[in-house]
Amino acid sequence: MKKTILSIAALVLFTAACKKAEETPAADATTAADTTAVKTETAEAAKPMDSAAMMKAWEAYATPGEAHKMLAADNGNWEAESTMYMSANDPKPMKTKMTASTKMVMGGRYQESRYSGNMMGQPFEGVSTVAYDNASKKYVSTWIDNMGTGVMYLTGDYDTATKTMNMSGECTDPMSGQKKKMRETFAIVDDNTRKMEMFDTDPSGNEYKSMEIVMTRKK
Repeated sequence: MKKTILSIAALVLFTAACKKAEETPAADATTAADTTAVKTETAEAAKPMDSAAMMKAWEAYATPGEAHKMLAADNGNWEAESTMYMSANDPKPMKTKMTASTKMVMGGRYQESRYSGNMMGQPFEGVSTVAYDNASKKYVSTWIDNMGTGVMYLTGDYDTATKTMNMSGECTDPMSGQKKKMRETFAIVDDNTRKMEMFDTDPSGNEYKSMEIVMTRKK
């Protein structure tokens, strides 16, 4: 009986070993096939474009389009009334009047706006740039002013139904040194009116409206 059990065990081990030996080449073949496919795809992806295709792609990237025409509609001088909120329930938001001058620069590829006025009893100046990146298909904006040393960078899309540019990004909170989320909407109210709303994040991580600017085109 003992010999019979040992014989059966040996047969099972032999069969299993044979089965493994038979399966291993197949697995290796599959792995080799997968590796070859990956190498082929990588080679195709890394294949350089010919000079004509490269020139065509770069030309498309560098040529202003309909999005840039929309930005150019803001060209001109504007009166701006700013309302700043220090918190979500600020009982006395601070109101400031400014002027802004907007123009397209670098062959109509970028919008540049320069703001000036007074804020908290001090002269204020700020510069905004807005671009439409033909490669990423996104709007990109930057903001700098003389009230800080950082650059606010936002990206987003334009909603044709509401005629609103919706932008979002991050900046460093100068008080905590930590990153915080920012959001901005820029609406085309009519041909001569624009409305910008900025949304900040409080220390608890809650969003609140921190600024509103209503711009009226000078006649």
